[in-house]
Amino acid sequence: MELIFAVTVGVMVTCSVFLMLRGHTFAVVIGLTLMSYAVNLFLFASGGLALHEPAILADGAEYSDPLPQALVLTAIVIGFAMTAFALILAIRARADLGNDQVDGRALPGDSLANKEPQGKIRQSSVSSTAKNTGGKSR
Repeated sequence: MELIFAVTVGVMVTCSVFLMLRGHTFAVVIGLTLMSYAVNLFLFASGGLALHEPAILADGAEYSDPLPQALVLTAIVIGFAMTAFALILAIRARADLGNDQVDGRALPGDSLANKEPQGKIRQSSVSSTAKNTGGKSR
């Protein structure tokens, strides 16, 4: 049982590192989510893997430690919220920048490469406004 858990956690960590090293924001978000699941499995296994045993028994009986189970439950809730937040940030960055590269660069041949970011103010419109008012504020 422990060998299966160790191999599963190792494969999940390997896949998550591979995804996090890619240059696309969605792959990074999926890699972070997969890493949090691997850490949750590791924490869960640290409490002891006992099959068909209740969580708490009388004195001297074999039992599973309930603390890692509570930690994993809390980590699942926090991980879900952080994944949703990171996904919204990735979608917003894609909408603003026109691509999903982590560093914001456009790839050659990208159809949205020449698109100007939406929140950017052009210098010419600012300078023409200053000329119309004579450079004085009202």
